Amino acid sequence: MKLTFLGAAHEVTGSCYLLQVNDQNIMIDCGMEQGRDIYENQPLPLAPGQVDSLLLTHAHIDHSGRIPLLVKNGYRGPVFATTATTELCNIMLRDSAHIQEFEAEWRNRKAKRSGAAEYEPIYTMQDAEDALKLFLPIDYGETFDVAPGVKGRFVDVGHLLGSASIELWVTEGEVTKKLVFSGDIGNDHQPLLEDPQYISEADYVVMESTYGDRSHGPRPDYVTELAGVIQETFDRGGNLVIPSFAVGRTQEMLYFLRQIKEQNLVKGYGDFTVYVDSPLAVEATHIFREQWAECYDEEARALVLQGVNPISFKGLKLAVSSDDSKAINFDQSRKVILSASGMCEAGRIRHHLKHNLWQPQSTVLFVGYQSPGTLGRALVEGAKEVRLFGETIEVRAQIKVLAGVSGHADNEGLMRWAAAFKEHKPQHVFVTHGEDTVCDIFANRLMAELGYSASAPYNGAVYDLVSGHCLALGNRKRIEEKKAGLRSQNPVFRRLLDAGHRLLNIIKAKEGHANKELARMASQVEALCEKWED
Repeated sequence: MKLTFLGAAHEVTGSCYLLQVNDQNIMIDCGMEQGRDIYENQPLPLAPGQVDSLLLTHAHIDHSGRIPLLVKNGYRGPVFATTATTELCNIMLRDSAHIQEFEAEWRNRKAKRSGAAEYEPIYTMQDAEDALKLFLPIDYGETFDVAPGVKGRFVDVGHLLGSASIELWVTEGEVTKKLVFSGDIGNDHQPLLEDPQYISEADYVVMESTYGDRSHGPRPDYVTELAGVIQETFDRGGNLVIPSFAVGRTQEMLYFLRQIKEQNLVKGYGDFTVYVDSPLAVEATHIFREQWAECYDEEARALVLQGVNPISFKGLKLAVSSDDSKAINFDQSRKVILSASGMCEAGRIRHHLKHNLWQPQSTVLFVGYQSPGTLGRALVEGAKEVRLFGETIEVRAQIKVLAGVSGHADNEGLMRWAAAFKEHKPQHVFVTHGEDTVCDIFANRLMAELGYSASAPYNGAVYDLVSGHCLALGNRKRIEEKKAGLRSQNPVFRRLLDAGHRLLNIIKAKEGHANKELARMASQVEALCEKWED
């Protein structure tokens, strides 16, 4: 009975675990990494075709995004997921495959001109289609057979439509252990969704720690605050651009915007236009409307039963085609633009940023977590200029964050979830899915405040769940450390660094600081040299 950690270990994204019991190989999540990679991932220690079954906590790509790759390489077992997760993956995995194919096509156009080798997409639309055929929808609370000696159950965790913690009862020989995988634990009192349900007993718990070191603070009045941002932006003559995750966050924003319009909280602009510019978000919005009975909270269900669509209103426009998207930036009226991706790493949001970041009258409002290394994180941290589509864009728009809007529980919410194991205290808690130091901080808090045995395993760590012993520590070498060691010994790298310094001196000698473009170039070269030196 072994558990191996293969993703989101001392990192926020890429959730993936392997449970081996009774000669069965069971995966929990198979997510794609997003943002900067901190630790080099360890490969799956067996062929994908040897995996017998897979359980999925929810549809977000950092938990589901590598399932088509697993199928491409030979996986043919079932994918157990809730009904809503199955519906959302039906659009999200297709969308991910489309992105992989589009990127490959773009790279190969460049490769033909340069003579470089052809680039193969990570997976194709056909791989996604094949993966979707393997999904088996399971209702919340239903106990089901995962494999010989293993039973499972999904518990609503309130993070996303269909999101779940997973309970597993695992028997090998005379030993039975109960494992709980938290998935992403939802924030209390989110619009639309039920609050997280608690679990009272477990032998081992694998839990996330995204906000394990910080609090969301007092719950703000989201509707009033959002209305205020819209009013200020429109009064300046600008647009409000909201980078928003297509599934979950976009629908929450629509819920708030409906209330703002219903209560006439933005004065002087009538039924201002709200654009949802993401085909994926549009399809997800339809699923949110269909799955209300199973997943909505009491307030949202009451609206539906009164005949009110909680995420629709006058002035809402859904942009599906690329022509629809392009037309938004020719609309001269005041408007709100909701567009994916939420961290600004891809998708149509980058076009809207290109059109609005340089305009001081506009506002870019962030409403979700921004991973290190993403464009969204850079903007939140005060970047003065960014590169979009090969062009340097000066950041003159207002950059704001709607505090507290998060699909994740903060440290208090995580502690409440962990403290619920009162009937049977966990033998050990494995803390994952958090930034490098945050995992350790939260593990220490579990030990200090709840008296739990807890640790934050690294990628590749292996534990024997019968004895409780660690069989392998995993990879603790940060990628930056590995690269730095290689660079210091690499003469080609040293010559490149020396060339950078010479170029910097030439620019300065040419009175580059008196020329805005040369000054910008000097600044960029200097930053690169400093980064390379580090």
